[in-house]
Amino acid sequence: MSETKGVLDGVKVLDLSRVLAGPYCAAQLADLGADAVKIESPRGDDARGLGPFKDKESVYFAILNRNKRSVTMNLKDEGDKAAFMDLVREADVLIENYRPGVTSRLGIDWDTLKGVNPKLIYASLSGFGQDGPFAKRPAYDLIVQAMTGIMDATGQEGGAPTRVGESLGDVVAGMFMGWSVCAALFDRTRTDQGKHIDVSMFDSMLALQVTAASMQAATGKLPGRIGNRHPVSVPFDTYPTKDGMVAIAVANDTLWGRLATVMGHEDLAENPDYLGDQNRSDKLEELTELVSSWTRTLTTDEALQATEKGGIPAAPIWNLTQALESEQVRYRNTLGSFDHPIIGSTQYVRYPVRFETEEPDTEFTTAPSPALGESTAADVLESWK
Repeated sequence: MSETKGVLDGVKVLDLSRVLAGPYCAAQLADLGADAVKIESPRGDDARGLGPFKDKESVYFAILNRNKRSVTMNLKDEGDKAAFMDLVREADVLIENYRPGVTSRLGIDWDTLKGVNPKLIYASLSGFGQDGPFAKRPAYDLIVQAMTGIMDATGQEGGAPTRVGESLGDVVAGMFMGWSVCAALFDRTRTDQGKHIDVSMFDSMLALQVTAASMQAATGKLPGRIGNRHPVSVPFDTYPTKDGMVAIAVANDTLWGRLATVMGHEDLAENPDYLGDQNRSDKLEELTELVSSWTRTLTTDEALQATEKGGIPAAPIWNLTQALESEQVRYRNTLGSFDHPIIGSTQYVRYPVRFETEEPDTEFTTAPSPALGESTAADVLESWK
């Protein structure tokens, strides 16, 4: 629970979710000032047992559950169920990621809880949504990446379908849920009524694919696996240097003219055969070799200096450590930290949006993840009334 105010200060959240997608959503809301209370079974969230570990504590769990309190409950026990209902009466938001049908069996589904608290925002997150032929299927990130075209579109040309490294299916669904919770809270100011939110990992991953979907709609074809290059714009790829690789992004004629000039091919800058994305796309192999033959004569730093001087978007290929240690991260204060009683000071990437404000107390203090059952329902209820 945060000690400072954010834009969601006063919003009370019950987080019944486990592992990644739901807890990620609740963490975002808590970062914004909501009072998030994690409801766990007596054995705890499975994520408590997922590595990496430090001093036998899960750092993964600690980061995903910062700024929360923990209450243990057996929702099949009548006493715990009654205490849970008391919390529901006071809550603004409930987040759950059970497989569809489980909440009904537990007697904590939307139809039941809206009778307890008509103003409750009840957010359900599942692999395929609450209805439809796939609804009861179990789902993990790998499953939804495999079924939504993301894996099919990712990888080197001629290579095998490839999973995007991060658990994108979980994280993106958690983000969509967070935005939807905030939208429902705003709508409640006008209607004075709660709402059921149904978030599907499958739908969320489909919604990400704007470029592929537009190509499908326009041509009936998909870009396929094309490595790091862009399906429409050329040159827009990673290119070899003397000591590594450099990413160069040319997305319009102006940038093409600049790059051609920097490479010493001023004659191509205004050549109509090289103007327009389609013309350059038709010359993919030629332009890939043209740019590569130039970058191979330079170190990565030299290529970056030349492109920066020419006003061309370009970048080194960093790993996460390099990105987090960059001067941009330091300047933007992108990294936060909290002091955990067991694992000590722990860094995490803060909520990535800054709100302009004149209030001096919005520098957010992050509380560590809670020990299992660290709080009681009675404690939470007293603080919420």
